[in-house]
Amino acid sequence: MRKKRKDDSVETTEEKKTERANRIAEQSQKVQKTYERFEEVLFKIVRTFSTVLDKVLFNKKYSKIVAFVLAILLYGVVNYNAISSSYQSSLRYSKTISDVTVTAKYNSDTFEVSGLPETVDVVLTGDAANVTAAANGENGTVICDLDGLTEGTHEVKLTTEGYGNNVNIVVNPSNVSVTMKKKTTQQFDISYDFINQDRMDAIYSPGTPEFEYTKINVRASKDTLDSIAFVKALIDVSNQTSDFEQDAPLIAYDSSGKPVNADIVPDTVHVKVPVTSPSKSVKIQVQVSGEVPDGKAIDSISMDQETVTIYGSETTLADIDQVVVTLNAETLTKDSTVLRPLVLPAGVTSASNLQVTMNIKLGDAEEKTIEDVPINVVNNTNHYKASQPDNKTTTSVTVKGTKNNIDKINADDINVYIDMKDVQPGLQTFALQIEQPSNGYVTYTLNESEYELNVLGETSDADTNEGANINND
Repeated sequence: MRKKRKDDSVETTEEKKTERANRIAEQSQKVQKTYERFEEVLFKIVRTFSTVLDKVLFNKKYSKIVAFVLAILLYGVVNYNAISSSYQSSLRYSKTISDVTVTAKYNSDTFEVSGLPETVDVVLTGDAANVTAAANGENGTVICDLDGLTEGTHEVKLTTEGYGNNVNIVVNPSNVSVTMKKKTTQQFDISYDFINQDRMDAIYSPGTPEFEYTKINVRASKDTLDSIAFVKALIDVSNQTSDFEQDAPLIAYDSSGKPVNADIVPDTVHVKVPVTSPSKSVKIQVQVSGEVPDGKAIDSISMDQETVTIYGSETTLADIDQVVVTLNAETLTKDSTVLRPLVLPAGVTSASNLQVTMNIKLGDAEEKTIEDVPINVVNNTNHYKASQPDNKTTTSVTVKGTKNNIDKINADDINVYIDMKDVQPGLQTFALQIEQPSNGYVTYTLNESEYELNVLGETSDADTNEGANINND
């Protein structure tokens, strides 16, 4: 029984081996058939292509097209390097750097250089990354190398440093004409200017500065030295309220006030400056312009202050005895209280008050005529004698204002005159002129406008200066 089972097992194993071998054989046959079909298809394709190629190559109809294609292929093979270079050049990048400072290399103690531009443009070309790196670098400079050159005019090529070796560099302009002149030394007196006076409190005034030395050496070419008109110390008075000291920079200027490029040795001077606050109390004078409308006139003006303290230099204050406040009478229609600014004279830096309050009273306007007002002469600089054909030496004037004010006016208060400036001898007619009162309370009107006078060629021994009466000739 056992022997039979063993035989069955052997028989089963043999069957499996046979079955596996059959499957392998069938698979091999399939692969063989597939390969044969592929080979057959490929052969058909090659044969078809060969047939078409033969028809094209050996057909006169297509010969020109074939020749053209072959020419293109041949051109491409022969000019491959040039085409490749051109393609690469189309990928190159350029960037212009404007206003690059030019650095000159020369002995500045011995020579003065002119004609060299302060800045130039630099064009960088190359790979975009390299150009960007060179343009953004901080070491790129343009050099004008003048070392070894002597006095005279030279054509010099500008060079660059610090842009690296990976970019192409073009400087515009690339060449410059430079003139070199030997320097000499000349001595100048030191003058001064106060600067930043708007930053100094207006009540203070800087006095005359005291310099450590009053002369200074300036080194430059002879032409430059000849152009220097003065050397000034610029004294900064910002926020100064008392005496101070500082080292003031020295600047050379030409006659038009433009700075001159020259070596000043040393370039500063130590200075002591006194600071004062000169002041002066002066009266406030009202100046009225125009006339009050509607038959009215100014009867009186009272101010909340009659004087004001003004500040400035002592020289300026010495010539000032009043400060003016203006009033336009044409704007007045009734009794008014107005606030008006003071008009500070030139040179006055500040005042204790900058405006004044005026109380203005109006009244009915009246007129009266004042006779026998003397006719005076002004500007008789040649001291000519003169006579009036009718022996007329006076005129009449109409005075207009409130009764209270016109009653105070007499002939001696009115100045009527003729102007003899540039007059020539002979009988001639002059325009009569009249000086209006500054306070505006009254107005004067001439009742005649001309005055005839015979000017003699002789000069008078008498004093006929400005303001003398015609009778005094």
